[in-house]
Amino acid sequence: MKIFSVEEANSLLPSVRPLVRRIQLAHTHILAERTEATRASESAERGGGGVNDGLTYAANLMTMTETVAKLEELGIQLKDFSRGLIDFPSLRDGRVVLLCWQLGEGDQLEWWHDVDAGFAGRTPL
Repeated sequence: MKIFSVEEANSLLPSVRPLVRRIQLAHTHILAERTEATRASESAERGGGGVNDGLTYAANLMTMTETVAKLEELGIQLKDFSRGLIDFPSLRDGRVVLLCWQLGEGDQLEWWHDVDAGFAGRTPL
């Protein structure tokens, strides 16, 4: 597990923000297309046709998968696709905590929480 200082995490935000936005957008499209894909799958089981926009659906799945992998390679944890919520593991008082940021927040991290506390346990830095 990569451990980030607040400064390291803040320095990554400009390059991470577009990745998180790309994941959020792909996820939104996937949710919208999932209903169509489910119907097509059920239709195919009965001998019907495929998904009308299957290539777009698959492209969005690939975009999301590849972009999530980029975050994971950096050591960043994606917690919520829809909200664009990410955590950076860090040390605070000798224990691992999570520096927390989501799309729409500022250019600097402002929150942290204990590993088991989750978003509801966010505390100002």
